[in-house]
Amino acid sequence: MAQTKLFDNWTWQRHLPEPFNDPSVVKVRTDVSSTYNQTRDKKATLHAAILSAIQAYMELDLAAAAGSSAPGALGSQNGNMTIAEYPSHTGEIHAVVFTHGTGKFSAGRYSNPTSTPQSYTLKEDGSSGAALIFALLPTAMNDTEFADEYGKLLQCKKDGYSDLEEASKTAVVLCDNLYRRIENADNLSQAGIKTNIPKIGNIQALTTLNLNKGAYSPTTTLFGDFEILKPGMASAAPTATTRHEDFVGKYPLSEMQLSSAEKRMIPELPSWFVVPHEVVRVCQHAKMTTDSSQPMRNFMLRGPAGTGKTEGSKAISAGLGLPYVHITCSANSEIMDFLGQILPDMKAEKSKPLPEGSSYPTFEDIRMDPPTAYFKLTGEYNGDITEDEVYEKLVEVIGSKATTEEDPEKEKKQGFKYVDTPLVNAIRYGYCCEIQEPSIIANPGVLVGLNSLLDRCNAITLPTGEKIDRHPNTVIIVTTNNDYNGCKDMNQSVISRMNLVIDIDEPDVETLVKRVTGITGCTDISAVKRMAEVVKEITERCRETMITDGCCGVRELIAWVQSFMICGNEMEAAKYTVLSSVSADPENRAEILTTCLEPKFST
Repeated sequence: MAQTKLFDNWTWQRHLPEPFNDPSVVKVRTDVSSTYNQTRDKKATLHAAILSAIQAYMELDLAAAAGSSAPGALGSQNGNMTIAEYPSHTGEIHAVVFTHGTGKFSAGRYSNPTSTPQSYTLKEDGSSGAALIFALLPTAMNDTEFADEYGKLLQCKKDGYSDLEEASKTAVVLCDNLYRRIENADNLSQAGIKTNIPKIGNIQALTTLNLNKGAYSPTTTLFGDFEILKPGMASAAPTATTRHEDFVGKYPLSEMQLSSAEKRMIPELPSWFVVPHEVVRVCQHAKMTTDSSQPMRNFMLRGPAGTGKTEGSKAISAGLGLPYVHITCSANSEIMDFLGQILPDMKAEKSKPLPEGSSYPTFEDIRMDPPTAYFKLTGEYNGDITEDEVYEKLVEVIGSKATTEEDPEKEKKQGFKYVDTPLVNAIRYGYCCEIQEPSIIANPGVLVGLNSLLDRCNAITLPTGEKIDRHPNTVIIVTTNNDYNGCKDMNQSVISRMNLVIDIDEPDVETLVKRVTGITGCTDISAVKRMAEVVKEITERCRETMITDGCCGVRELIAWVQSFMICGNEMEAAKYTVLSSVSADPENRAEILTTCLEPKFST
């Protein structure tokens, strides 16, 4: 079975492009193979998507040499990303961005340069993967064997494939070379080409926001003329700063009477906070769709740690004039953590303690050992009992105790009460609730259990049996990041219920400086700017060298500046903060020290 989706079984069964679809062409050979083929029989196979990508590359190569033009384009952005526009045989333009450090792709299918992009899905009845391989070819050319064999095939093309047998041999070596280098990337050091494609084949979409910002724009063009991912593309987003007084409370969803306690729950934006354009857009969408048949109330903010997702959620709450609550997820989060729990009444227990041995099982008891917890409730041992069944029995027993005859003795019994979670409170009363990092939950089906709630503002049934309707003002914001250890891909059914999915980019240096000086109170603007530049350089270096066991972002910069304010030395402060956080591996820290810190702060 293939290690990457690019080489699933169906990809080897596709029809080969001309002229390799000729009956005389041997598709599977043992007489030639690449140097990376270490199998016993040296079997090498022609691959349709690889050949299609190479042929598009050759068309651009020949056109450039002749001073003419050909469909498609290839370039790069600062050497960190390959930018590609692949001319599909269907007539579409497949725009692809390949990030070298992570091996991840972003892509979109365009019927024309101004059309709305369609998703790119790598599967048998979807896209073939040729566009993704096309984006890998500049990297593939760094290998001597691949470059040499490509030159031979290019000459065969110039000769009109007069010797089809020789051309097919060369094509087999090229296919085998690229296949082996992608499949065995982890074992081939610099020769390997690391790719990271979701198992379901859904390639991350190119977002309009990032497209308008120029996040995908090439800084260097290798071949062709870009029509979609144009060099030097200017941002379409407004650059003017939104003033707090023009934003806070300016997007009310309806007339709500809030108590004094609820008013205190509306976040106050600190003076240093720069209201992001994306936050304003969320508030606009929420307010302007209020009177529609399906108002926008579910939003997802996605981005690296420290990019301001939680601050953005609070700002949205302030803009809408809604109380803010949040839930922080963990690997062990279950559906009950979102819907509420029945917990012991601590006041009753404190005043009238239960006799020894007569207490109910705790929720931890139920999680760890359901059969024993069930035995404590019923006196019966059932080895097949599940957690949910024990929870139901617990509620039943509590209910039966509550309806016993009135007598002085019942006051001595354990008291229980149902406790609303922040999410349930938001549903009841129309608050703004942030669900933080749900992608870290070990059980991917937990959030799926909330789909009925996210879908068209439906009702939800609580553990007590009470059914509550979602308040029309309730706003749910999911903040997540899929790039760090422990994070998993979000379930598609949850993503599909988000009205807007916004990718939050890392702030630029000027925004970082303004934010960090506002938080820390540091007045040495030049020093903070140097440190902000180095933090961004360290982040980029970690991506390039695949240092993934630590982090270096806004929080680390804030700590660095605070430490600098105390010790007065940037390098010393860096060792305690950004350098110690970037990796647990001494070799990785040494590399960051010598490449990023010492050149800027050595004394």
